[in-house]
Order: sequence, then C-alpha cells, then structure tokens
Amino acid sequence: MNNFDFSGRLANLYEKISAEEVDALLITKVPNVTYFSGFRGDSSALLVGKNFRKLITDGRYTQQAKQESKNFQIVEHTEGLYKKLVEELKGCKKIGVEGSVMTVAQRDYLAKELAGVEFKSVELDTLRQVKDAAEINCIKKACAIADNAFRKILDFIKPEVSEVEVAAELEYLMRKFGSERAAFTTIVASGWRGSLPHGIATDKKICAGELVTIDFGAVYNGYHSDITRTIAVGKISSEQKKIYNAVLSAQVYGLEVIMTGKSGKDIDEAVRKVFEDAGYGKNFVHGLGHGVGLEIHEEPRLSKLSKTENILPNMIVTDEPGLYFENVGGVRIEDTVLVTRGSAEPLTHSPKTLIEL
Repeated sequence: MNNFDFSGRLANLYEKISAEEVDALLITKVPNVTYFSGFRGDSSALLVGKNFRKLITDGRYTQQAKQESKNFQIVEHTEGLYKKLVEELKGCKKIGVEGSVMTVAQRDYLAKELAGVEFKSVELDTLRQVKDAAEINCIKKACAIADNAFRKILDFIKPEVSEVEVAAELEYLMRKFGSERAAFTTIVASGWRGSLPHGIATDKKICAGELVTIDFGAVYNGYHSDITRTIAVGKISSEQKKIYNAVLSAQVYGLEVIMTGKSGKDIDEAVRKVFEDAGYGKNFVHGLGHGVGLEIHEEPRLSKLSKTENILPNMIVTDEPGLYFENVGGVRIEDTVLVTRGSAEPLTHSPKTLIEL
C-alpha cells in the first residue's frame, strides 16, 4: 500500500479537525482506519490530533501495524481497546467520533470515563469519495479478475446446475485469478428468483428458458469491484428479451449521464425516467448506483436519497439499473464506472449483449 497518497489523506484529515473544531478524531470504522493509516486489521482505532497520530491495537496486530502504518505511533492495548482509548484521550476537551459507527454503549462508556469531554459526531466517509491513482489501479485489477471469472463461468452454467454451485465456482475462479475473497455474498438468481434484487444463491436448479442474474465482485489489495450480468439459459420469450433490452438501454444511457458536475439525484432521475417512459417505472425499485472502494457500498450514492451535489473526477460508482417482476423474474446489468472529466469509463468489460447459453 506504499503507493497510496497517505500524505494527502492526512492533510484532508487535519483540515477536517480544524473545520470541526475538535482536539482529536477517534476513528473506529475499519475502512477508514485502513484508508488513513494503511493498517488492514480490525478491532483497532486511530487517534489523530494536531500533534499526534496513534494506532491503538492489540498483540495480534502489533507486528502487522508496524509494517503497514509507518505514519502512526503504534500503541498496544492489553486490557481492552476502549480502556486504552480513555487513557490516550485524557486532556482532550472536544473529540470527534464517527457517530454513524459508534454504538450507544461505546459512547456511554467514553462519556462516563471522560467526564466533561464533549463528543461531536463527524462524517469521514466522504473523504474517501475521490480516488487516487493507486486506488483506481487496484479497482481496475479487481474488475479484471471479475471479468475473467465471468468469462469462465459461462462454460459451467447449464440446466440442472444449482445457483449455489454457480456461486461456488465463480468465487473459486475469482480466488484463482487473484481475488482476496468475494466482495460480498454472491448473488445468483434464476427464473422467478430474478425478481429479488439481492437474491443470494440457493439450491434451486437452473432451468432451460430462464434468465439468470449474477451479481458478484472481487477484492484486490482491499479494493472492491462490482458487476452484474443477466444471461439466458436456452431460448427465452420475446417478453423476456423486451425486458432485457429495456434494462440494457437504460444502463448504456446511464454511462452517458454519469458525468462531473451533476448530482447523484439528477443522474438517478435521468435513468429512472427511461423506465417510466417505457411503462416500467414501478419495477425499478432501487437506486441507480453507489460508490465502490474499500467498501462495496460507499459514497457517493446515485439515488433519490443521494446527498452528493457534485460528481467529481476520479469518483468510482456503479451503473446498475434493473427491472423486477414479482413471481416472474428480473434483469439487472451493472458496471463499475470511473468518472473522468465530463464522462464515465466502464472498468468492467464483460459483454452486455444478451448471452443465450
């Protein structure tokens, strides 16, 4: 992880400390710990103030932390993370915490042990939205692994093979091609189960004449890819093809409207209108996309609820419209996309024209 721009990340963090007017930031969310320090273990925390940077961890991780976190003082705890945090935070008057991550019990413990200290909820995830060159390279590699696995899995899928078998083979292929693990629980939804946007693989057997939606991703150096393809097993009906083509048209249009300067809401609305004009508005039940990086779902969001007012170059998002018909089936097509100056570049390259096996 030596090629990542840690100096730039820390500079942004110090700006956050000044803007929030806190004495220190307590960082406990694992992806944020990794992002700012390089450390990839868990059960740990960062303390960052104007004059100190500490990584608090336990004996399982001290050697690893010393190797991965050159810009932090490594502090080992032996009697519990939060007890050590109390010791290290004494003297601070106002502490920024990740309010969306910290539990009530953790907050109550700190408040009790650090009487008189003010705690302020801060948002750090947005500092990870714009990717540096090393991050982009890792995500491109994760995308290439997923593309290679998809190419191979097509030889495996056939009638009477179960969804679970497809998921297992796909995850094996990704590991074989260099993935650390599956990016999330692999979705394989065939036939009527395609109407479930998050229909994880079951023991259902794939049948001839069905559409099969496969949503999966690889992880390279901690960074994720996310891709969905829907394929046909055997001949499908003209109505199924009509639905597939509607989703494909919307997905390709999404690549045209994902651009710098637009808001996440506006991008989602533009693609949503394609479905509404085609009479499928009620069948698109989720947002168009989400950010991808150290988490499979992160900022920015492309949805009705997006808080992102300005899409910026080097953000990486998904473009994943889908249509779902209860007890009938569904179609989703998704690419991981790099936002460049004024346009979007797909990083996943598996074919999107309908594949009929």
